[in-house]
Amino acid sequence: MIQFIVFTCGLVWITLQGAANMHYAWQWHRVPQYLYKVIDGELIWGPLVDGLFVTLEIGGYSIVLGLFIGLITAFLRLSGSFSGRLLATVYLEIVRNTPLLIQLFVFYFILGPILQLDRFWIAVLCISFFEGSFASEIMRAGILSVPKGQWEASDSVGLSRGQGYLYVILPQAIPIMLPPLAGIIVNLIKHSAIVSVIAVFDLTTAGLDIISETFMAFEIWLLVAVIYLSITVTLSILIGFLERHMKQSV
Repeated sequence: MIQFIVFTCGLVWITLQGAANMHYAWQWHRVPQYLYKVIDGELIWGPLVDGLFVTLEIGGYSIVLGLFIGLITAFLRLSGSFSGRLLATVYLEIVRNTPLLIQLFVFYFILGPILQLDRFWIAVLCISFFEGSFASEIMRAGILSVPKGQWEASDSVGLSRGQGYLYVILPQAIPIMLPPLAGIIVNLIKHSAIVSVIAVFDLTTAGLDIISETFMAFEIWLLVAVIYLSITVTLSILIGFLERHMKQSV
């Protein structure tokens, strides 16, 4: 706790010193209008909150779709099908060995027009496939960590392969997967900021637009960083609660 306080104080001091050296004029009094306004007694969200909603929407869809893609890829890698394993390996090698920005451009300029997707769903698909590739290896490792005796136990009671996964293997593997998957989900939220390059109106794009109009770079970027930090810390806490609950249930 002391280290955190010292680190935070040091970060604030560096920021203030940097702004002072640049003769930067702080304008925090102008910031609230970009969060909300009250007009005739009606609460109206500002562009930063509107962008936050889009970021949360992209993050929510991408988490669900990315985990689904990761689970399917893990099953393919563990399957006895040569074509399934080949398909999963090609997908993993392509996605993990090319930059996310290039993948986003491929989705936006090539796959988007072909599939007639708008930029929001292009962003969701690109982030889902990117993070799903990393999630798949975590899931595969989690499944492989379950002792082989559990497979033999599920076979001995007459469960099919799918039932064995559903009732025996996954309930034991998921608590093992959760800590590293938390890191994937946090990265997914942070990586979602890249969708600003295709003009999706997320939190980062809202911040860029405000800065281009007001030149309040320090205030807006610090506020945007705090909002992202709040999202990721909240997710980490929720996943921690879920992990402890599942360990107690098993």
